[in-house]
Amino acid sequence: MNNSTTYPTTKFNLDGNEVVVNAAPGVRLSQVLREDLGARDVKIGCNAGDCGACTVLVDGAPICACLTPAQQVADRHVETLGGLYKNDDTTKALAERFQDMGAAQCGVCTPGMMVAAVALLRDNPKPSETETQNALGGVLCRCTGYRKIIDAVVGAAPVARDVSGVVGDPIRHLDAVSKVSGKHAFGDDVAPAGTLEIFVIRSPFPRAKFELGDLDAFIANTDGFEAVLTAADIPGINVFGVIPQFADQPVFAETETRFRGEAVAAIVGTSEAVRTFDPHGFPVTWTELPAANDMKTAQSNDAVLLHADRANNVMCGGFVACGDPEAAFAKADVMVEGHFQSGFVEHAYIEPEAGFAQMNGDKVEIHACTQAPVMDLDALESILAMKRNQIRIIPTAVGGGFGSKLDLSVQPYLALAAIKTGKPVRLNYSRTESMQSSTKRHPSDIHLKIGATKDGKISGFKFYGEFDTGAYASWGPTVANRVPVHASGPYNIPDYRAESKGIHTNNPPAGAFRGFGVPQSAIAQESLFDELAEKLSIDPLDFRVKNALHNNMPTVCGQVFGQGVGITECLEALRPAWNAERQAAQEFNAVNDTVKRGVGLAGGWYGCGNTSLPNPSTIKSGIHADGTVVLHQGAMDIGQGANTVITQIFATALGVPAQSIQIVGADTDITPDAGKTSASRQTFVSGNAARLSGNALRASILEKMNVATDATLSFGNGMIQATDESGTHTFNLAAITPDAEAFVFRAEETYDPPTKPLDENGQGVPYAQFGYAAHLVVVDVDTELGTVTPVKFVAAHDVGKAINTMLVEGQVHGGIAQGLGMALMEEYIPGRTENLHDYLIPTIGDIPPIETIIIEEPDEHGPYGAKGLGEHVLIPTAPCILNAINDAVGVRITKVPATPARVRSAIKAKKS
Repeated sequence: MNNSTTYPTTKFNLDGNEVVVNAAPGVRLSQVLREDLGARDVKIGCNAGDCGACTVLVDGAPICACLTPAQQVADRHVETLGGLYKNDDTTKALAERFQDMGAAQCGVCTPGMMVAAVALLRDNPKPSETETQNALGGVLCRCTGYRKIIDAVVGAAPVARDVSGVVGDPIRHLDAVSKVSGKHAFGDDVAPAGTLEIFVIRSPFPRAKFELGDLDAFIANTDGFEAVLTAADIPGINVFGVIPQFADQPVFAETETRFRGEAVAAIVGTSEAVRTFDPHGFPVTWTELPAANDMKTAQSNDAVLLHADRANNVMCGGFVACGDPEAAFAKADVMVEGHFQSGFVEHAYIEPEAGFAQMNGDKVEIHACTQAPVMDLDALESILAMKRNQIRIIPTAVGGGFGSKLDLSVQPYLALAAIKTGKPVRLNYSRTESMQSSTKRHPSDIHLKIGATKDGKISGFKFYGEFDTGAYASWGPTVANRVPVHASGPYNIPDYRAESKGIHTNNPPAGAFRGFGVPQSAIAQESLFDELAEKLSIDPLDFRVKNALHNNMPTVCGQVFGQGVGITECLEALRPAWNAERQAAQEFNAVNDTVKRGVGLAGGWYGCGNTSLPNPSTIKSGIHADGTVVLHQGAMDIGQGANTVITQIFATALGVPAQSIQIVGADTDITPDAGKTSASRQTFVSGNAARLSGNALRASILEKMNVATDATLSFGNGMIQATDESGTHTFNLAAITPDAEAFVFRAEETYDPPTKPLDENGQGVPYAQFGYAAHLVVVDVDTELGTVTPVKFVAAHDVGKAINTMLVEGQVHGGIAQGLGMALMEEYIPGRTENLHDYLIPTIGDIPPIETIIIEEPDEHGPYGAKGLGEHVLIPTAPCILNAINDAVGVRITKVPATPARVRSAIKAKKS
């Protein structure tokens, strides 16, 4: 809080109430609203006006509160989502439409989106799509793909239905009200005002030696600071990593940093002290050292090893082989070969990493945005050298994750600071430090060779890929092992060899990002499939259908699925659009000289869960004495809808409406481990655990009441009613003594997918299920400017069983938006694109209409036949765009993103 005796007062009207604050000159309105006035529905995503999450209305006009000094709103009217939701009918109606369309996924951008939309709707109650895009263009979303938001604002027909929520029902997100009202609490929303804050000191160089000065003197002579944290303050092991045998990243570097942005110390002080602190005043001396900034340099003979036990800076590799590709090449009638590259891609979730920690007796409690609370607990147990029961992880809402929030970020700093000071502490990364220090999508360098016979059958496939895993392993081993399994795509390739390597460089760690390397390999494979089809004079769709996997046909790992292989159905679902759009493109191109239209397609698949490793989830449920049905749902919802989907599965098994269930979220003290939210596993794995838990709870109730297995159950007022053919039966729950958790009935069940280890040739059962996808895109390419404008997507996805069709569409839209960004604009360059101004992600004007086709080929193991979906959507998106560019202008882009400069250069090279 600012000192009221130092600064003059500023008066303004906030959501209908007169307020007075004492704000230092130039303090941001966003800071005053959140910290002085408690309006934490105003979100901070960048503090630079790039993301729009902090949008509020000032005298009815939308502004970025992070760019507005508090003094500028003196004697004016400020409106936030929280106030609008309470008092404004336009906002209330918009909130209903947001829920009906599934327009709020993670929810962190929702306040900014809705406030901007309210300003539009007040002036124009029935805006067009274009007017909506123009009005909301300053607010970024990373989850939804924007189409649901547009539909909500223009008033499209609702998608959600007011039904019971059994499997298949498109009900609203069960946590949607808190999102559209601004009450959803994210990582930086939970700390009490006035809490001590943490500032992390980070390396300004990719590689450097450093020496810390007199830290005691620094604290003694610097107002507002209470403690300094360094590696010396770590009581346990100064290392963490998501895969134990590859754990290699220090919480604080000790003598040398390995990437720009690596932490060497942290200081703890008041909000005022942290806000005004100049990091150049911290006592540290840097000596920059030569760095390996690319994979070729890192593997050279004179390169310094980042990790002494990893020769040539090779972290690890992956390998899958079957048949004899060289012999198959000899029999092939046509051959294609290509070299494909991709760079770092930033997750760019709108919520930077944030959290809050405090001591509760001798227990440290950490509240933070995370995708894996139990993995956080595992890591902190080692770092803090504390007993497991002395550490509690209570996840906040997560404002987007996409893989990067699987790794530790703020958690160890919060815990160490709370322990050292004995006081509550908070930490919210700035956008720059988030982008410097968080994991990225792996850059790739791929060589691929494929043969085919004249009848269109693939004859030999040889893949080699290197992936830049950065300074530390993170999820690099997972990428290295997953890529060779997937590089074939969902196709029948009897003669196959795929090898991958993860290479250490002095770049930021590359980790998990929606697809774990498969989107990179799909670009190579699906691009060359188009080239093969062209050489063979075969329609590209027909070529894929001819080579598609079917039930009872072995994958490249020798795995055989007796049911559920839905890639052919996905491809065939595109055929009407494929024929119509190619004809329309020909007609368009006949009358347009500068802008040329192309149509492209691509297929994809993705194995759900860990690769050949245990992957269990546990779900607990029970009935309280008053009849409340409680579901302990520990699968982190990062916007994809786990809270809703898993509850629907459980509700279907138990036989009650989903809306009647009380959800208890992830909390390492009270909720069992549902595993990490990654690898598209939650619907499949945690969904199965929820189904088993619901079945077990129902069975114990039916047995106790001695009623038929198909009895209809209802709960409430301390009673259970069961109706079967013999009539209605009532059970008084007071007849059972509650257990220690207040349950009179309870069930706790675990599900672990059946897999088998891969042998030395990658043969085995890597995943219990795959999901399948096929995408089509229409693009316009400006041959003078090199710009590529997607016009339309058609996306077919085999989800086994759609638990909630609205949520399926939401995942399809969001994945396509991220795949579009990867294909056309997103390129993270360490030291250069460390903000959301220089690093471009798609805006609401970049995403064209998307037609979603849901295919349901039931999986043998999935709950009610369901398959995972989250990662699958991104995989075919970039390659189908690249194929469409080639169709439009006859150039093959082999390095993404396909920026205007790269596309224009390729067009010029073709003409020369």
